[in-house]
Amino acid sequence: MAAHLITGAGSGIGAVLAERLTERGDDLWLLARDARRAAELRERFPAAKTLVGNLADPAKLSWAFGHQALPVELDSLLHVAGVVELGRVGDLPVKAWQDTLNVNLVAPAELTRLLLPSLRLAKGHVVFVNSGAGLSAGAEWSAYAASKHGLKALADSLRQEEHAGGVRVTSVYPGRTATPMQVKVHQQEGKAYDAERWIDPESVVRALLTALDLPRDAEITEITVRPGK
Repeated sequence: MAAHLITGAGSGIGAVLAERLTERGDDLWLLARDARRAAELRERFPAAKTLVGNLADPAKLSWAFGHQALPVELDSLLHVAGVVELGRVGDLPVKAWQDTLNVNLVAPAELTRLLLPSLRLAKGHVVFVNSGAGLSAGAEWSAYAASKHGLKALADSLRQEEHAGGVRVTSVYPGRTATPMQVKVHQQEGKAYDAERWIDPESVVRALLTALDLPRDAEITEITVRPGK
C-alpha cells in the first residue's frame, strides 16, 4: 500500500486527489493548518492520518512536526495547497508578497526538506501543482506568478539533486481550474464566474496520477494542462 502526503486536501484539486487515492486503498496523510481543520479532514476522509502545520508560517513547521509522528516511508509528497492575491506591483503591500511566497514557495521547500528522509527511503515522488502563471506572468499576477516561477526552480533543482537516489520530481502546470481559488480570482478581477469554462479538477488529478503511476523506467518531469473549451 502506497503512502502519500497531500497539502490542500480540503478543497479543489487536493480534495479530488485525496478522494481518488482513498478509492485505491492507499495510505493518506493530510496536512492541516490547525487542529480544527484536521478534524474536518478526518471526518471527510476517516481512513486518513492528519498532520498539523501552518504553511503560512513555514519557519514553525519543523517545530510542529517535532511533536507529531511522521511517516517512516513516503511514496509521494503532493504539494497542492496555494493562495493567490492579485494586484498591480505599485499597489501590492509587503504582506501580500510575504503571505504568497510563504504558502506557495517557502513552505513547500521546507516541507520537502523535512520529509526527504522518508521519501528517500521509499524512492518516492514529489509533485508540485504549479500553475500556468509559473511559466508566464501577466499584469496584476506578479506576486502569485513570482511564487510559482520560484516553485518551478525549486522542482528543477530538487530533481537534479535527488535523481540519483531514485526520488522523482514532477511539476504540473494547470490552466484555470474550477476551484474555490478560481472563484476568488474572478472576484478580484471583477468578473462573473462560470465553472463550465474552466478545467474540471478531476482532469488535473487524472494527469497527475499518470505521472505518479508511471513505471520506474521513466519519469514525467512536467505536465501542462489547459482548458479544452
